[in-house]
Amino acid sequence: MLVDRFNTLVRRIPTAALYILCALPAPWLFYLGVTGGLGAEPIKALERELGEIALQLVIVGLAITPLRRYLRVNLLKFRRALGLMAFLYVALHLAVWLFLDVQIAAQIWADIIKRPYVTIGMAAFLMMIPLAATSNNYSVRKLGPKWRQLHRLTHVIAILGAVHFIWLSKGFQLEPLIYLAVIMGLLALRIRPQRIKQVA
Repeated sequence: MLVDRFNTLVRRIPTAALYILCALPAPWLFYLGVTGGLGAEPIKALERELGEIALQLVIVGLAITPLRRYLRVNLLKFRRALGLMAFLYVALHLAVWLFLDVQIAAQIWADIIKRPYVTIGMAAFLMMIPLAATSNNYSVRKLGPKWRQLHRLTHVIAILGAVHFIWLSKGFQLEPLIYLAVIMGLLALRIRPQRIKQVA
């Protein structure tokens, strides 16, 4: 079958290739920012692009379980890499905001406290830290069943990331709402049918 052939091909692709592929946009975006390729406000544009890539990687990671369950497409070997690269892009997004945009330490704390979208974004980042720190085989063995419970924070992080994007967007923009709708749809697909019957 076509799906079986695809899964066989996926197994032959080294995970390192995904790390390299996902890392490529970062230096390119910084290059564009330096050379004027990101428009009149390169720092703001760079922040947005890095944050959006992070959100896209989180969404792709969320899609792995539904793809496996409903279409038998197995991309499980790439989930850890996607999560770590999403964390990297969030960290870069935050670094640009801290060091190139705000720059003043007192203003940073004021923004975190006073601006809800900054508060939400920072909360999502802090939740990602333990996930990134435990994305290794040792942690999986050490934590046991608790590892899976901990990494369910990804669901909350995805929602917070989408809300952060919606809130910081000026005026009504359809794109952030689409991201949130996709995330909610993927989370709904992760609910097992028997659980739905029990609730009904």
